Amino acid sequence: MLTPLDIHNKEFKRGFRGYNEEEVDEFLDRVVKDFEKLYQENLELKDAVERLRSKLEHYQHMENTLHSTLVIAQETAEEVKLNAKKETELLIKEAEIRAQKMVEEAIAKVRKMTAEYEEVQKQAQIYRTRLRTLLQAQLEMLNQAAEDEN
Repeated sequence: MLTPLDIHNKEFKRGFRGYNEEEVDEFLDRVVKDFEKLYQENLELKDAVERLRSKLEHYQHMENTLHSTLVIAQETAEEVKLNAKKETELLIKEAEIRAQKMVEEAIAKVRKMTAEYEEVQKQAQIYRTRLRTLLQAQLEMLNQAAEDEN
């Protein structure tokens, strides 16, 4: 690639009836100046393109990372949701089992208390019968003693 210095240092051979040396030098000076300016702009643009390319790669890498993170987050959310559902189902099942056990225990207590109540009623009936029998026996003894006195 031609540099401004190459243009500046370029020497043309002199020929018989050649171009006006002053005009060529002036023109070359203008070309050097313009070329130097364009050359510098080109270098700056190349640097800018390289910086932008670097930033673009960085942002693409960030985008890929964010995409991966998003996918992982979605998978994690689905997994958490599935685990929560399973845990909820398990808790409901355990609650149903505990409730059934409580109902069975309550039924057993009612049966036990009913049996105890019936036993108490039976014992009360036996006590009343014995008391009646005792009182009748006492009454007959009193009646017999009264008849014996008369």
